[in-house]
Amino acid sequence: MRYVWQNTNWAKFTWNNDSLIQPFGRARRCQGGLLSKVDALGLKFSSEAQAEILIEETVKTAAIEGQTLHRDSVRSSVARRLGLPTVGLPAGDRIADGLVDVLMDATVNYDKPLTADRLMAWQAALFPTGYSGLRKIRAGRWRGLEAMQVVSGPVGREKVHFEAPPAERVEKEIRDFLRWWETGSKNIEGLLRAAIAHFRFVTIHPFEDGNGRIARALTDMALAQDEKIGSRFYSLSTRIMAERDVYYRVLERCQKGDGDITEWLVWFLECFERAVEHSETLISTVLTKARFWQQHGQTLLNERQRKVVNRLLDAGPDGFEGGLTTRKYVSMAKVSRATAFREISALVVKQVLRQNPGRGRSVSYDLVWPDTE
Repeated sequence: MRYVWQNTNWAKFTWNNDSLIQPFGRARRCQGGLLSKVDALGLKFSSEAQAEILIEETVKTAAIEGQTLHRDSVRSSVARRLGLPTVGLPAGDRIADGLVDVLMDATVNYDKPLTADRLMAWQAALFPTGYSGLRKIRAGRWRGLEAMQVVSGPVGREKVHFEAPPAERVEKEIRDFLRWWETGSKNIEGLLRAAIAHFRFVTIHPFEDGNGRIARALTDMALAQDEKIGSRFYSLSTRIMAERDVYYRVLERCQKGDGDITEWLVWFLECFERAVEHSETLISTVLTKARFWQQHGQTLLNERQRKVVNRLLDAGPDGFEGGLTTRKYVSMAKVSRATAFREISALVVKQVLRQNPGRGRSVSYDLVWPDTE
């Protein structure tokens, strides 16, 4: 099997411009429409929108690699870094903190030089204990001499999807990549530059673990440089997670090719377009939450009530299956049934909640949404 990195001057990729014209045009139109909408939100709404997208990006970029992060822990990490309220949120955890730090450094500090030390610091932040699961890894250092392969299937019947360049080539490959990033890519259109950076980095695969997460952080950084905005308002990782099987198949085909990455670029542009379209839903949720709290800015709620209300807001209209019940309130707020009933009743009196039709054990409640007032 011959891999793309085994070709002479392998990183001088080629592509068919005619195949890119339509997906590129659609991607740029979607991007322009979204950024115009974000500009109209104002600073406060933009901070909240940024938080929602960053939470989504953090959770999904970890999920692509099979890592599950608790959304409330990620929300806590993001809120603390953006100066947003943390009432009712947990203290966070080191893994979530590390990934949030990487993603924020890549976007907020998009105009700072990209160096080998910075890449190593990002990878070390992803593995604060020096372990990936139960396996000790080289955190903050390039991978060791053992062959780096991407495999699937049961032991004894593994299928090798990709093998990275030998470890002795990593330092030179990264030097070449960083030189291209700073100077050699300046004449490449911004969206294509982001796609190429992603493909090239995951092909080098310089670390024992975390390469995919860092590649996606680099993609965000390239997009921030293209837009000249230190905030993301769409989550590319969310779309990659939704299309993960296709993502890996396209990567594999191009990594086993002759350097023509047209298929990868077309898929990336179309995935980008879908990511931007999805962000409209997220930002609409942010606007609804903002209107809700504007309406209830003077409503006195305790920490437990605020936590439960935020969970209902996050779920969206009709998203909290079966409505809020006393039992669910007990579970979320960690209080007795009597306290739950009393606090729910107070929320009804304050017109934060309304009781749904039904009596007895079937009694449930929903938020009084701003649009229904």
